[in-house]
Amino acid sequence: MPGGVTVSYFEWVKNLSHIRFGRMQRRAEESRSRLIVEELERLSADQHLGWTLAPDFKEKFLTGSDELALVRSGLDDTMRTAYQAMREVWHNRADVEDLRVAAYIVSISRVAATYRSKGL
Repeated sequence: MPGGVTVSYFEWVKNLSHIRFGRMQRRAEESRSRLIVEELERLSADQHLGWTLAPDFKEKFLTGSDELALVRSGLDDTMRTAYQAMREVWHNRADVEDLRVAAYIVSISRVAATYRSKGL
């Protein structure tokens, strides 16, 4: 599975912190979403517009993301960022023949930067 190592990392971080993904943020997002929905419905009633939000949209909007959606979103973001870094190296260096070599350059550069930041 592409991204399996990344998702395993997410799981490891989640287990270290003993917190489900998004647990702290989810309630705040649901509260903000509820405020928006209630205000839209109030404005519709006040202005006699006669429209309402579809029940399935309202439920999805108010519920927020579940843990699986958060993991998928994090994986998507991680993979996009990694690809962009590889693509930049691939297109900007004449000696890089393919994305695999670019991936090695990016990963080794990041490991080296981490060592340098720790004074090693």
